[in-house]
Amino acid sequence: MATLDCRSLFLSDLHLGTRECRADYLLDLLRQVNCDRLVLVGDVFDIWAMRRRIFWDATQAAVVEQVLSLALHGVEVIYIPGNHDELVRGFVGSEIRGVRIERELVHWTADGRRFRVTHGDEFDGVVRHSRLVHALGDLGYNLLLRGSRYLNTIRRRLGHPYWSLSAWLKTRVSGAAREYIRRFEHAAVTAARKGGFDGCICGHIHKPNVQAFGDILYCNDGDWVEHCTALVEDRSGHLSLLHWSDHGSVQQAKSGATPAEAFDLESILTRR
Repeated sequence: MATLDCRSLFLSDLHLGTRECRADYLLDLLRQVNCDRLVLVGDVFDIWAMRRRIFWDATQAAVVEQVLSLALHGVEVIYIPGNHDELVRGFVGSEIRGVRIERELVHWTADGRRFRVTHGDEFDGVVRHSRLVHALGDLGYNLLLRGSRYLNTIRRRLGHPYWSLSAWLKTRVSGAAREYIRRFEHAAVTAARKGGFDGCICGHIHKPNVQAFGDILYCNDGDWVEHCTALVEDRSGHLSLLHWSDHGSVQQAKSGATPAEAFDLESILTRR
């Protein structure tokens, strides 16, 4: 029985295909939600990481199947590819097993507000102008995520809830990191204002936030490697963040980690 009833659900930065994806929390949410529209706001699959090494287990496969099941049962599912799954941008305009692939989306809330929905990498000058710099930063970030994974293995054995080392460190750093987030948010808000929108919905920077910047509402739905957050639109049109890692009904997957040596994105989405 669904415990989360909403009009729209926005998820981004799942990073399926990696060990860092918190597929257990994600699957728990998808099994408990009742929504009219599900929007996947980019970096659903981490194809960048999967070129080096693929991690794929039964829980991640179940996430994909649950999304497809929601589409089959009448939920409008829209997939907006990000920079880590940019290969999927080649399928923009098509529909695969009920999942519509779009470059970006105009979303109207129930109370009549108009939002631009995009992954957000276009607001990130580092990604647009220097892949080398981004790759070096990505390496350090992945090391932090690996440390966080080992730490949470210990915490789980001690009966403690999930906690993200990398997210905690981000709140402790000053200067460059906070300035980067500020500039990203400013770029997203400026683009929304120029486009005549009431707000913007994005992901990409793994920093969940819902904040009004003057007449523009900035919404970042976060990620599923650090924060396990989603953006929820209720039936009246109100937008808010949901921190699913604080939820008490996560079902821990019992399957072993069995990497798929021949993982293929298109075959996952098109198999019958």
